[in-house]
Amino acid sequence: MNKTIKEATIHRYYYKSQDPPREHLSAFISAYNFAKRLKALHGLTPWEFIVKSWTLYTELFKIKLNPYKQGLNNCCLIVA
Repeated sequence: MNKTIKEATIHRYYYKSQDPPREHLSAFISAYNFAKRLKALHGLTPWEFIVKSWTLYTELFKIKLNPYKQGLNNCCLIVA
């Protein structure tokens, strides 16, 4: 994954400061997680795979996901 990220960002573009690559990296990670369909996941995006796994095996997860809200801040801890 590190090689994929470097090839898509650092090796492809020239950056004068550290802020543009951080923004570009964030955009790349979002696009990868929510749009890139992977053979290893049988044509699902990483996000779709997590949501599918969460719906099938809820007992394995320690957090409660909201499958209708994408992004990193879409879950809340389950208090037992």
